[in-house]
Amino acid sequence: MTLLALETSCDETSAAVVRAGRVLANAVSSQIKLHAEYGGVVPELATREHLRNLMPVADAALNEAGVAPAELDAVAATQGPGLPSALMVGSKAAQAMAFVLRKPFVGIHHHEAHLYSPWISGDPLTADFDSIQPNVSLIVSGGHTMLVHVQAGLEHQLLGSTVDDAAGECFDKVAKLIGLSYPGGPALEKLAEGANASAFELPRPMLRDANDDFSFSGLKTSVRYLLRDHPEILEDRPRLRDLAASAQAAIVDVLATKTVRAAKRLGVGCVTASGGVTCNRMLREALAAACKKNALRLRLAEKSLCTDNAAMIGILAERKLMLRRPSTDPDADIIPNWPLDRVA
Repeated sequence: MTLLALETSCDETSAAVVRAGRVLANAVSSQIKLHAEYGGVVPELATREHLRNLMPVADAALNEAGVAPAELDAVAATQGPGLPSALMVGSKAAQAMAFVLRKPFVGIHHHEAHLYSPWISGDPLTADFDSIQPNVSLIVSGGHTMLVHVQAGLEHQLLGSTVDDAAGECFDKVAKLIGLSYPGGPALEKLAEGANASAFELPRPMLRDANDDFSFSGLKTSVRYLLRDHPEILEDRPRLRDLAASAQAAIVDVLATKTVRAAKRLGVGCVTASGGVTCNRMLREALAAACKKNALRLRLAEKSLCTDNAAMIGILAERKLMLRRPSTDPDADIIPNWPLDRVA
């Protein structure tokens, strides 16, 4: 089976071609520089860029894969969640292509695709669904942080999610408070490198709560009040670096601790992690150390698959078709606020 997938849920325009669980091409056009001027994603600008870039990106993916549109067996796209106007671009383009080619259309849940992205690896990228074992999966991106219990046959159960600020939002907001540019997460990580992560005692919200939910607004507020009471920190580079390191350590501590604790409680032998924040080196190292200490297998998504990409959309869509899951109505609407626990 050969499938074209499109991803336009936020600020990356991506197209991928997959065949038999292998990624033949994965083209991505980033909008980071465009939105940096505004300190965050502007939906209208993101949509305009998707309209401008989608066809060239799709052509690039097809050309790299050496596949003509007539050779496609199906077309997939992110159906939700995401920015409504941005989602519309990729979803409607995929539906139109599927209609013209008289092929199935598959609408994919963006976070469900992240959920299985740690099982895609190698060069070329290839899915290994046969190796999937029951696991607790941490999905941690700009606007979402959640824990999911993954079982066999693409079955999963949402364990917990954010009640306010997600981890990625906390990274970005703390970065903004200390004067760093967008995107804040990578900038804060760079500033924190080599600094003293114990210099400031910052809260670990909900760390000791019995549930699997997350909250990072209190951590962000603590940094805000600290800088309000001690504005001199902003002019002291070493202390500012220590503050960045301390904030990063607090976020990572909560993520790693709650993930491993959920895995032990459920008696699974594996932990996975995906989403943009999973690119963070300290998080990857903390998860690796915690899993080693507790004799848990760890699968981390490849960094190229952590940010928004069509490869994971296409791999999951192909898998669903191979399992004879029904295709999506070619006239189906986007679902901007699609909960993960309501995926059919």
